[in-house]
Amino acid sequence: MNGFNRNPWIDWLLKLYVLLAFAFIFAPIAASFIFSFNVDRFPSLPLGGFSMIWYEAVANDPLVWQGLRNTLMTGLVVSVLATAIGFGAAYTDFRYRFFGKTIYVALALLPPTIPVVILGLAMLAFLSNISLSGAIYSVIIAHVVMCAPFAMAIIRLRLSQMDPSLEAAAWNLGASEWMAMRHVIIPFCKPAIFSALFITMAVSFDEFAVAWFVSGLNETLPVKVLGFLQGQVSPRINVIGTFVFLVSITLVVLAQILLMKRSSAPAKQAATSGEEII
Repeated sequence: MNGFNRNPWIDWLLKLYVLLAFAFIFAPIAASFIFSFNVDRFPSLPLGGFSMIWYEAVANDPLVWQGLRNTLMTGLVVSVLATAIGFGAAYTDFRYRFFGKTIYVALALLPPTIPVVILGLAMLAFLSNISLSGAIYSVIIAHVVMCAPFAMAIIRLRLSQMDPSLEAAAWNLGASEWMAMRHVIIPFCKPAIFSALFITMAVSFDEFAVAWFVSGLNETLPVKVLGFLQGQVSPRINVIGTFVFLVSITLVVLAQILLMKRSSAPAKQAATSGEEII
């Protein structure tokens, strides 16, 4: 049987389908970006005129800056804690064999599958019972619960590409478990670790439903946007939405670049690290 010749029309239809899918997804975001420069208060076409007044209004709003500070601080702390917990959970799955391991992995990856409203109510009830609700660290705790499974999944995927005998070889050459972790496991997982940092920060930066339940007066930026919507339609929403999208997409793109890195340097370093650590 001769080789299969693909119909060029199919290729064009597939490309058209992809373009339409991207257009459907990004059209509302592009519209929000365009209307953020509209001088009129309400979105309208054609634009009433080009203006930066809504960016100036956001820049001069202390409530927005307070929400941005809360969001950035929460995102930074959550990314570090969630990645550390995710790394520990992924390494446990990679290294050890124990009874109920399948259940362990399923429970570790469960939080993102729970509807955010239910998770927010559950976190509010739990944190209220231990007198921790209504503070910025309440949002951090809730977001760590949500983001740690993402970090675990990313690092777990990276560890699945590693030969388990590399760590054992380091032990045989005299390295302790901690030294093998430092010189073998962590260098190999470094791209995934940084990718997990960016992804968890992006998830925390965007999330508002759980933060709305547990933040109290310490609102993050997405919760501030919800407050604007509950009051009156404000063009500032387009400005804040543009900023949040640019930050989030930048973090996701950086994470994707690191995750797609397929350099053999970590493996070579792991294979030769025994000489460095004895």
